[in-house]
Amino acid sequence: MRFFMDTELSPESDWKYAALSLMLMGVTWELVSAYLASSTLPSPQAVMHFVMRESESGELQHHLGMTLGRMSAGFIIAMLAGTVTGMILGRRPIINRMLESLLVLLLNLPALVTILLCYVWLGLNETAALTAVVMNKIPNVVVSIREGARVLDPELLEMARVYQFGRWRTWRHVIMPQMAPFMMAASRNGIALVWKIVLVVELLGRSNGVGYKLNIYFQMFDVTGILGYTLCFVAIIQLIELLVIQPLETRINQWRS
Repeated sequence: MRFFMDTELSPESDWKYAALSLMLMGVTWELVSAYLASSTLPSPQAVMHFVMRESESGELQHHLGMTLGRMSAGFIIAMLAGTVTGMILGRRPIINRMLESLLVLLLNLPALVTILLCYVWLGLNETAALTAVVMNKIPNVVVSIREGARVLDPELLEMARVYQFGRWRTWRHVIMPQMAPFMMAASRNGIALVWKIVLVVELLGRSNGVGYKLNIYFQMFDVTGILGYTLCFVAIIQLIELLVIQPLETRINQWRS
């Protein structure tokens, strides 16, 4: 029975298990690559050599930077707009009822349709690309924040009013601690969603970025290039999760301990 019991793991243990997982993935990849044809699944060494060549030429840094820039801009705009809208819908039932159908429509509208419409209406430019990313992300943020706004403790809000906290102190000391888990969930899901949308946006209508390079290598049936750019960008996303999202979440939740 002890095998199934939850145990506390230290941060050092987390890193060890992550390293072990990567080693197992690498070994599995090597074995499968050796069994299949190299054109079907190139070896890890071949992909690493490709990444090094792209890095030496500067192509890798350029295209990764363009994708990260679009992802960061879209993420920040969507989080700000989605947070404000979600708070309004969560605290104003009448407005929530008025916009419920629109929100459901946006949630179920395929990302590909939104991207194509933005390019048709706004042209093949950065404005259309960023608009498509933001429009696909905002509904998810709104839903998460709205649910958090609905469960705010009314007694704490009343206490802040009685003691005349003011808007800023009420937001900082009463609302934010309660909203933090919902905002972190929206942020984590947002990063996972935004970078995938950005790749599709670049694939369909941009002349740079990781999505653009994936399209080029797809047309050449170059699996090595596809895997090289994909793994580099996934590694960056993982670093953002480990070095930014998780430490921020730990700091925000300190008040609970």
